[in-house]
Amino acid sequence: MDRTASAVWHGGLKDGNGKISTQSGVLKDSQYSFGTRFADGIGTNPEELIAAAHAGCFTMALSAQLSTANLPPTSIETKATVTFDKTDAGPTITKIHLATTAKVPGADKAAFDKAAQEAKTNCPISRLFKNNAEITLDAQLA
Repeated sequence: MDRTASAVWHGGLKDGNGKISTQSGVLKDSQYSFGTRFADGIGTNPEELIAAAHAGCFTMALSAQLSTANLPPTSIETKATVTFDKTDAGPTITKIHLATTAKVPGADKAAFDKAAQEAKTNCPISRLFKNNAEITLDAQLA
């Protein structure tokens, strides 16, 4: 399975701007620029999109882990925070923090924590970053 996205950029780094689109059309010509990446400009940026991808991936993986343990969740809400720092190697994603809260009827804390750790370790986006960024998790059972 392949998924695609595209980006177009016009101009220099600081004075230019671009647009990002996805195959599904959910993002279509979404604006991004130096200001949206390094300041508070209006539009998106690659790190925000990685945070969205990781939150979505982890949440689906947690649902799968809980369902496999016969503990189907009622709801799961996850926020991913991507830390983008300047390092000796250049600008780098150094950390991703996942904060999740789930409603899981019949689940005890130990079973929930086990499922959350498995999801954190095994979702494809976590695996993508496992050797490149610290991934932390705060998992709460509602």
